[in-house]
Amino acid sequence: MKGNLTADEAEQKYIVAMGPDLGRFYYLLVNECVLLHLEWAEYRVLFGTNPERIDLMNQAARWFFFRLQDTLWERTLLQIARLMDPPNSGKNKENITLRGLLELVDPVIRYKIDDLLKIAQEKCAFSIDWRKRRIAHRDLALALNENAKPLETASRLRVDGALEAIATVLNAVEFHYMDNGTVAYEYTIKPLGGAMALLDLLREGLEARAGRKQRLASGQPLPEDVTPKRPI
Repeated sequence: MKGNLTADEAEQKYIVAMGPDLGRFYYLLVNECVLLHLEWAEYRVLFGTNPERIDLMNQAARWFFFRLQDTLWERTLLQIARLMDPPNSGKNKENITLRGLLELVDPVIRYKIDDLLKIAQEKCAFSIDWRKRRIAHRDLALALNENAKPLETASRLRVDGALEAIATVLNAVEFHYMDNGTVAYEYTIKPLGGAMALLDLLREGLEARAGRKQRLASGQPLPEDVTPKRPI
């Protein structure tokens, strides 16, 4: 979302342009997509930029960051798969999903949205397989490696492709109603208190710890080097 609109103002903007049903639904989808892009960007900052950052995290708390990497990765795949769910998953149970757009958009662009949804479905298929057999359910044959079909290959490149396909669907809707089809659904400004802030603190902390060890080894510690640390 561009500009400095409040949440209510942003929702109203879509309602005015698209009507109440599609406007509210589209607003929810945009929020889902923006959050997905933000979280994926944080994952890339930590685990997909350079080996030095990986080494920094391993020095600080190897086990924690190993589990964090898995958690963020699976959460990303789960969010992608969820966006491609059927519009309904039971009686009176509607979902916030891209496929729900078909019944709401102008019939003039319905065929185009349908085509783009098929492309997105194909691009996101790997995440759906992971959700079914690894994340939401733990496939026994796969866990035992007993002639099970391997999980669909998942990679950062495939996640990027899935996000692009999802954004293309939303952009097509927005372009039709608002003559704006270049929304990226991600922020270029890094969030305050995000992954980079954590990495900066880790680096400072490790450098401070190394300095303390060096002073202790040389027999010239500072008073704070020998003061017992307060429990957190």
